[in-house]
Amino acid sequence: MKQLVVYSSRSGNTKKLAEFIFSRLDGDKEIKSVDKAPDPAGYDMVAVGFWFKAGQPDPDSQKYLKKCAAAGGKLFLFATHGSAANSDYAAIGMNRARELAAGAQIVGCFDCPGEVSAKTLENAANKDPQPVWLKDAPAAKGHPNSDDFYKLAEALAEAGLVEKRQPPEKGMFV
Repeated sequence: MKQLVVYSSRSGNTKKLAEFIFSRLDGDKEIKSVDKAPDPAGYDMVAVGFWFKAGQPDPDSQKYLKKCAAAGGKLFLFATHGSAANSDYAAIGMNRARELAAGAQIVGCFDCPGEVSAKTLENAANKDPQPVWLKDAPAAKGHPNSDDFYKLAEALAEAGLVEKRQPPEKGMFV
């Protein structure tokens, strides 16, 4: 199976998830930043990672998700954000990604908090109105962490992209 991991990462958080996914996949695989990503039509499975901007995938990822929709293959979505885990903000952003990728066979999704840079926090705090995720941003410090990688490994297994390791050990993802 020919597999491609594509990511857009502003602060390095989504890149960490992309590298983890890449390390877990077996077989023929590539990893590329979204600005260097090839046409998804040549792959059996594509995993696309992004960060949220204004409650939706960043602009470069939006363009690539539309290409994935046109290609119609298997797609795994993953994202990092400054909001709380399982927040409405994150759910809305992931739903927007699904809409952009309509036409692809979405096999799974994963999102988790990602530490927000001090500069981004300062810029967001000076906006009027302030972004809805800003109140949750302090809780994102230190993410993605070992628990996030453990949950990502489970999501990949549930999507049928990797074997589930038995027994599952959270400490193995440090």
